[in-house]
Amino acid sequence: MTTKPHVVEELISAKSIAARVEALAKDISAHFADTDKLVVVGLLRGSFIFIADLVRELDLPVEVDFMEASSYGNSTESSREVRILKDLRGEIAGRDVLVVEDIVDTGYTLKHVLEILGTRHPRRMEVCALLNKPSRRETDVAAKWIGFDIPDKFVVGYGIDYAQRNRNLPHIGAVRFTQ
Repeated sequence: MTTKPHVVEELISAKSIAARVEALAKDISAHFADTDKLVVVGLLRGSFIFIADLVRELDLPVEVDFMEASSYGNSTESSREVRILKDLRGEIAGRDVLVVEDIVDTGYTLKHVLEILGTRHPRRMEVCALLNKPSRRETDVAAKWIGFDIPDKFVVGYGIDYAQRNRNLPHIGAVRFTQ
């Protein structure tokens, strides 16, 4: 698929992201202070940079695992049909789990993933999302920790893409289509 011509306008700076990740990590470390090891489950692909930065700031023993779910494909709109493309490699039964998401939009992907993980009987399971679009929510799902609430704009950068482009931007930017 070819992408539509677009420009990216900075919405959240790299400096603001770094400061927020540090604050989130302090709150998460305090919440899970009694854990013997926190399983950080990253939802690929958009969260990979956020996960890397977050786990380096956590003052906890951590294990990192990944799931890949998709409801977008190469589109800018959720299809609301969630597909699991990659499942966890490890077990989470009886363990403390932190699910890390790049952005909670309609909530369908996160709700589906939490339902699946819940059947595996973790000891505790919480969610941390870098970005939250409350105006777009269509499901009853929420993250305990949120980096930033953002307006209803299609965003890229800091791991988040548009048709596999713009993941490498150090900031979060809003996509504006030029045609």
